[in-house]
Amino acid sequence: MTFELFAALAAFAFVSSITPGPNNMMLMASGANFGFRRTIPHMLGVGIGFVVMVLLVGGGLLGLFEAWPISYTILKAVSIAYLLYLAWRIANAGAPEGSGASARPMTFFEAALFQWVNPKAWTMALTAIAVYAPSQSFASIALVAVIFGVVNIPSVGSWTVLGTQLRRFLTNPARLRAFNITMALLLVASLYPVVFA
Repeated sequence: MTFELFAALAAFAFVSSITPGPNNMMLMASGANFGFRRTIPHMLGVGIGFVVMVLLVGGGLLGLFEAWPISYTILKAVSIAYLLYLAWRIANAGAPEGSGASARPMTFFEAALFQWVNPKAWTMALTAIAVYAPSQSFASIALVAVIFGVVNIPSVGSWTVLGTQLRRFLTNPARLRAFNITMALLLVASLYPVVFA
């Protein structure tokens, strides 16, 4: 891979990781509701889960969509349904110290699995492999995965930090409720490109 292609891949990884999307909206909401430390497993699940996704997409899943286009439509429908459910959960989240047993941040495993129903993650992985690893050689796929791994964690971490900074402002239950509803609506709005693509 030439330096120019490497730089373009790093820029693509940064821009696609730092821009708003389902992961970043949920991490900001988690940071605001649960704090940075309790959101670390969620952040790591996003970062590592996406790296695994890139490796598997490059290793052959891209061909599945080409062979069976209906599989992409099914994935899209499941993704939309799950994101609407998550938006509902965010909108109805409790106070930051959540006294209820159900008040908890997403776990590492849940966040890693979420990548498989996250439309933005699919778009990022498919584009990265198609554009930056068209030969689908192990070395090129691994390089794409490593670059995303290095760029993704600090990018998603910045959204968690933003959420934790907002936490001080959200000590009032009415403001917290308004924030959670806003985050839920933004999560739903992130589906626009998927639904109308």
